[in-house]
Order: sequence, then C-alpha cells, then structure tokens
Amino acid sequence: MCILIVLNGQNGISNELGSFLPIRTTLKSHSINVKQVLFTRLSVTKSLITLTIAIFFVVNKDIVDIGLKIEILHLIYCYFCLSMLNIQENKNLKSYNSFSLEVFCTFFVEINSIEDFLSLLKTEVYQNNTKLIIGGGSNILFTQNFEGIVIKNNLKGIEVVHENNNEIIIKAAAGENWHEFVLYCIKKNYYGLENLSLIPGCVGASPMQNIGAYGVEIKDCFFELEATNVVNGEKKVFKKEDCEFGYRESVFKTKYKNQYFISSVSFKLNKNADLNTSYGAIKEQLDVMKVKNPTLKDVSNAVIAIRQSKLPNPSEIGNAGSFFKNPEISFEKYKELSNNFKEIVSYPLPSGNFKLAAGWLIEQCGLKGFEKNGAAVHSKQALVLINKNNSSGKAIFELSSYVLQKVFDKFGVTLEREVNII
Repeated sequence: MCILIVLNGQNGISNELGSFLPIRTTLKSHSINVKQVLFTRLSVTKSLITLTIAIFFVVNKDIVDIGLKIEILHLIYCYFCLSMLNIQENKNLKSYNSFSLEVFCTFFVEINSIEDFLSLLKTEVYQNNTKLIIGGGSNILFTQNFEGIVIKNNLKGIEVVHENNNEIIIKAAAGENWHEFVLYCIKKNYYGLENLSLIPGCVGASPMQNIGAYGVEIKDCFFELEATNVVNGEKKVFKKEDCEFGYRESVFKTKYKNQYFISSVSFKLNKNADLNTSYGAIKEQLDVMKVKNPTLKDVSNAVIAIRQSKLPNPSEIGNAGSFFKNPEISFEKYKELSNNFKEIVSYPLPSGNFKLAAGWLIEQCGLKGFEKNGAAVHSKQALVLINKNNSSGKAIFELSSYVLQKVFDKFGVTLEREVNII
C-alpha cells in the first residue's frame, strides 16, 4: 500500500497501474503471466514506475512463488541491461547499409564492448527475435524491412600481440574500419595488407568472406580470430585451419553461419619489405605513377588509384562493391568457351580449373550501364550494381537476377552473388 501511495503522485500512474490490475485480482491463484506483463512494460517503456512495481513483487512476503520471484529478478536485471545498451525500436537503417536503402528494423543496438554483447544475450528482446549482426553494412542487400534485432558491431581497438625482428602479430577489434586499419599498418611499415587498401567494411567481416584483391586474400596473413557463441556466450578462438578459407568463403558463411559474434581478428604481418606487385593492374598503375622502386605506401596508393578509377564511392552512389563472384569452371568448359570467345578473360588455377572474370562476362552481354527501376549496372565496372536513382532493395535484387540469366544464356556459366541478401 505504501508503494501505491508514493507512485500515485507520478504522471501517467493510472495507465501504468492499469497494466497490473489483472495481476492484483488474480495474485493469490498465480494464474496470470506476471512475467509477460512486466517484460512488456520494462522492455518497451523502460519505465521506472514499472521497475518499482517489479521490485515490490520480489520483496512482498505475500507472494510465496519463488520461481516467479526469480523470473522477475531476471527481468529487473534485463531492465538495467536494456538501459545501458540503448536498444532502439523501428530504426531506419539507411546509414547502416552501403546501398543507402531506407529500410527499418524492429530493434537496433550498438555493441561497444564484449560485455555489452554478453548482457544483450540475457535480454528477452535478443532471445525472442531474429538476429542480424552487421559491421559496416557494405556487403548486405536489404530487400525488405528486417523483422528482428540488428546488432551493430562497434568494437574498437588495435594492439600488438607479439613481435620479433621479422614479423608482428597485430590484433584489431572487429568494429574497426578496414581501410583505416590497413593505413595504420602501412604507417607502421607492416607488410601484407597493402593490396587490400580501400576495401569497404569493417575488420570483423574480412575473414568471414576471405576478402581479397590484386593477388592477395585475408588467408595469406590471417593468424586467428576471437568470437563469442550467440547462444551460450562461450568464447572461442579460431585458427587459420579452423576457418576453412576458400574463394570469398569461410566457415562463417557455411557451417557456422549466424552462430558467432566476431570480436577481434589477428594478423601476422612482415616487418621487412615483402611487396606483391605481380598483379598486372598494379604494375601498370605504378608505371603511370612513374614509380620504379615502390615502397609499401606506393603499392597502397596504386591500389587506391585503381579502385577509385573503376569503383563508385558508396558515400556518393549506393553500392556494395563487387556484387558477383568470379566463377570457376572446368578445363573442358574453358576449352569450349575459349574456342567461341577468343578474348575471354580467364585465370588458370592450381586445380586445373579456370577462373573467369565475371565483369567481362557481364559486359559481353551488353549490360554495362544497363538501368531498370533505379538500379543499374555500373558504367565503369560491370561487377558492381548501384542504387542509381532512389531504387529499392527488391529492384536491385531483380536486376541481379536479370544479369545472372543473361550471362547463363550467353555463356552457360552460372554466376553467384557475393553480397548477402536479407
């Protein structure tokens, strides 16, 4: 009674207490779902009034149901977790995806520490909703609103784990911007990541799809990563062999998809000069730059210049970089195609198969610059689909399907999307 008198002076108390009238009238029989009512009020309104009422239920000696009190204590704990995590509702994700698509999610939260994530695991908002973990949002195509909770990995920090005269192991938090991390390594004269300059996204996404460019892939300098199980919160360290890296693939896109929250990635880099300039475009760009004895910074600048000349800036034109993977075909299929298309762009693989340039295949279908419903194939790089004129995710996806069909009809080759479709 004392609590009710104190609360009666609060604004909106009649509405607040109205939620609990069924509880009061059926309290002795415990036939109502007290937990559900309290959770609805605590999680949605984060009301201090409801918090006080929840505490009252716990300390009230007339309520003898220990199980019920334990559940309410759990909800009180979740209340504080929710308050610290700042879980938002009906969040516009336009600034969180590189296609700049205006889509919404039911719940949204940013994770700034691993403790934040462990706290989130205990909340019913997390437990009762479909989950999507994002970093820079640079490899996602939203075709509709997301009915669930979007978890933005915002972990920051760079540290040296081990070093000697020849090499260094450096750890970066998953939420670090990838390109800024590469530039950090270049400034410190750490060799290995320079060919991967200007790739959009965050560090945590790099091993998930084994990002690569200009003759280098993440697997070439990957050491290990730390991740947390999204169900039980257990921490696990993944070594290189555990990740099962392939062409734009890893276990985090296959058997462990949506099962881990990556917190950090460690790389083994060289402290002595070890440049990879074998890729033709890099050599050509260095010649344009009139550089005969390239430094670490020169190679990075060459890669940046190449990418800027061919790829649109996501901050100016919505895109996710390369939308399609370069397909791998058998030697027999390669012979057939090379007989019919003398200029086909291909790369022999150690397995005896051949990799084809998907951009060349799309361009040969006459699709470079092709536009439909505001979505378009980029005019300079056919691998890239863009949000040219306030398009929708559905329209971009339909354009990608059209591209797949045109390439298959002309070459009998099936392209795969590199971007994750939501």
